[in-house]
Amino acid sequence: MALSGFQSKVDMTFIGTATAIITIDGVNFITDPVFDEAGTSYDMGIITLQSLKAPALGLHELPAIDAVLLSHEDHPDNLDTTGRTLLNGRLVVTTPDGANKLKPRPAVHAIHPWQTIPLKIGGKDFNITGTPCVHVPGGETTGFIIQTASFGTSADGLPNAIYFSGDTIYLEELAQMRKKFHIALAILNLGAVIAPGPDGPLQITLDGKSAVQLIQDIEADLVVPMHFDSWKHFTEPSTESRKLFMEAGLKDKIVWIEPGAIRHVL
Repeated sequence: MALSGFQSKVDMTFIGTATAIITIDGVNFITDPVFDEAGTSYDMGIITLQSLKAPALGLHELPAIDAVLLSHEDHPDNLDTTGRTLLNGRLVVTTPDGANKLKPRPAVHAIHPWQTIPLKIGGKDFNITGTPCVHVPGGETTGFIIQTASFGTSADGLPNAIYFSGDTIYLEELAQMRKKFHIALAILNLGAVIAPGPDGPLQITLDGKSAVQLIQDIEADLVVPMHFDSWKHFTEPSTESRKLFMEAGLKDKIVWIEPGAIRHVL
């Protein structure tokens, strides 16, 4: 897709759950690394989580990873036992609580909502901005906006950027990013996850309906859905999300990536 002022090449490799490689001009970011085998169970006390699908790639099949964007450190469908080993010795950006728990790893950066951190990653200068999330009560989760000079400026005068939602429900506050960035690509965690809450079941990730509203709020050019079908506690199948996106007239914006395949997106 041709964008005004955009001079980078962006490819994505969807591995499964919320794990993807975002390759920007040869620099490899990975999101929420999950690499345990299918069928693995995790007792969380109030709920047992079980994966249904194996990752499309194993750790030994990955390219060299330059940075990890970790939305939160404490849920195994975003960071599991095998995925955790990928953090060692690598640059990681995550929540303040997650950064504290990941000590003494040397290159872990804590980020707050709407805070921007300049980082040199793979020899290239990036600005990483945290975005607010509401996930599990009392927990910390973050999304990310990635921006670099070669993304250029859109026709509306705003810097082109990539947004990764992390695990969150719909928040009106997220529309604020449209005032500061032109979202060329939004990567959204879906699944309509339902978890036990103090006053009854809570939805803690986007479903198709709320994702439609978010896409419209931030006016994203392209959208890659993730975080669906691969765990027992995910309640909305991708078939339903696809239907809702079609009904909302978003067919031309949505990019479904086959697990394991490298897809040129920008």
